Formats: sequence, C-alpha cells, structure tokens
Amino acid sequence: MSDPLSKQATATEIAAAVMSGKVKALAVVDAALARIAAAEPTVNAFTDVVAERARIRAVEIDRGLHRGTMLGVPFAVKNLFDIKGHPTRAGSKINNDGPIATRDGSLIRKLEAAGAILVGGLNMGEYAYDFTGENAHYGPSRNPRDPSRMTGGSSGGSGAAVAAGEVPIALGSDTNG
Repeated sequence: MSDPLSKQATATEIAAAVMSGKVKALAVVDAALARIAAAEPTVNAFTDVVAERARIRAVEIDRGLHRGTMLGVPFAVKNLFDIKGHPTRAGSKINNDGPIATRDGSLIRKLEAAGAILVGGLNMGEYAYDFTGENAHYGPSRNPRDPSRMTGGSSGGSGAAVAAGEVPIALGSDTNG
C-alpha cells in the first residue's frame, strides 16, 4: 500500500486510510494542493484550484459529517463541468465573463455524495474540440514525464493531472470519438 499522502496513492488506498482514521482528509487535501502548486508551473493542468472549498469539505469529513466509499479522495474535473461559483470555461477565454455556475454538475455532486473532494477545474481543448492539449488561451497542458511533449486530446489537463500525481482521479469527456 502506498502512503495515502503520496502522489502514488490510489483513490482506493486514500479512501481506506481516511475511513480507518489512519490519515485525516485535510492532510490528504493539503498534500494534493502542495503537489498541484509544485507541478503546475510545468504541467499546466489546472485552470481553477478551489483550495478553500476543498479544505472546508475535508474538515467536514474529518468531523464525521460525510460518509461514502470515496471518503477524502481529491479529484478534479475538466473545465467543461459546472463548478459552483465559477464560470464554465469550456477552454475558451470568452467564457471567463460568462455566467457563474449556480450549482455543481451532476458528476461532481455524485462524487461528493460518495465522499470525494473537488480540488479544481482542469485545462482543456477549446470547446472540447482539440486533439493536442494545446489551449491558445490558457497554454498547453504538458506531459509530466516529458514536458516537451503534448498531452493530447481535449481532456489533456485531466490526463496530465493524474499522470503528474496531482490527483488520483479526474473527469474528462470525449466529443469526437
């Protein structure tokens, strides 16, 4: 079993450690946020980090206010998913001034109902129509194993965030098949 605070820890390992009391959800979130801060200058997977929201939820989990099979697992979503309080960018600069999401998207709500903790929104190809991960507005997501290479696909930020160990799981989507 990996250390539940390490970038190699799986969602299953993290949830088991939090449920057993071996580690606090807040420690897991703080470790993920530290990895994000360290990796982002190179990887550029995130467009939004919701650190305060994540820490509040982690404290609630540590106080026993939430239950679930994914208890304490940090996750991130392609910025095509609505994140309450943020514009749904869809990888486009024009959407920055668009309406603010009044609630989280369905999959975010389902993951949080299972005890997972949202830590942010991820870079993506504009309007999910991209094959390279090269966003003209937010910069390219980079392959964390070789930053000279692209991540590929419109969910490049999602792949890069998981590959870099910033989060153990991330949501993406497929538009073109």
